[in-house]
Amino acid sequence: RVVAFDAAQPFDFEAKQRSSLEKKRKLKIGIVGFGNFGQFLAKRFIANGHEVMATSRSDYDEAARALGVRYFRDPDDFCEMHPDVVIFCTSILSMEATINSFPIQRLRRNTLVADVLSVKQFPKQLFLQRLPDNFDIVCLHPMFGPDSGKGTWKGLPLVYDKVRVGEEKTRQDRVTRLLSIFEDEGCRMVEMTCEEHDRQAASTQFITHTVGRMLGTMQLEQTTINTKGYESLISLVDNTYNDSFDLYYGLFMYNKNATAELSRLELAFSQVKAELFERLHTLIRDDIFEDKPRVGGGGGGE
Repeated sequence: RVVAFDAAQPFDFEAKQRSSLEKKRKLKIGIVGFGNFGQFLAKRFIANGHEVMATSRSDYDEAARALGVRYFRDPDDFCEMHPDVVIFCTSILSMEATINSFPIQRLRRNTLVADVLSVKQFPKQLFLQRLPDNFDIVCLHPMFGPDSGKGTWKGLPLVYDKVRVGEEKTRQDRVTRLLSIFEDEGCRMVEMTCEEHDRQAASTQFITHTVGRMLGTMQLEQTTINTKGYESLISLVDNTYNDSFDLYYGLFMYNKNATAELSRLELAFSQVKAELFERLHTLIRDDIFEDKPRVGGGGGGE
């Protein structure tokens, strides 16, 4: 029996070509919140051939021009440009106020909306409550930033949750094109629900920031006899303590799993401390009650 494998190849090749071209088709991406992280993303979006526009409360017109980004001080004007994708790059604490005041009704009625917050259930709930039902929603968390991702993004995790995406092929393809930016940059793509993300992040990201802040408060200093372990602690402080307290507070306030993790950390510290002091007390008691040879033969006076 002869099976004509070769006969299907031209069709497979054409299908792959169409898929590749579709992934690379230019998106019009709008960024809301053009601080350091918004600018960081904009550079890569432009490098991948996409058109980028931005709006923010502060005036970033000069920075936007330098990057090749169209900047709008007025969010109404921004929305009138009808971006394919709108990505909210605000702080965690300002997200709700930004959404509430944003002129969503001026966007195209099936716009894809995303966020890049470090917590995920909170923006997901906001989007589902505030956005029209015909808007697509994808929650993103690039688990890197301008420092850790200033060179390559290869191997860095991008967590995403397709919260709500229409069944039309054009809308599915739009999500694929957005995610392909991170995929083409070499990110490790992790599809995960917002709920699972926050559960895991409380045990990793929040605890990391908490320990870093504790050590930063201790004002650790470089020494002439640093060990590798101590160098790691110094690096942890450098990577966390310099972040704004608002970011740290946002990781705590807007992740319902954070309180439990903080309690676990506190309990673990108490247990370690108790074990140390229990052993110390045992040694002291043993020393006190240990039989010792008498000095001078004892006895009374002459």
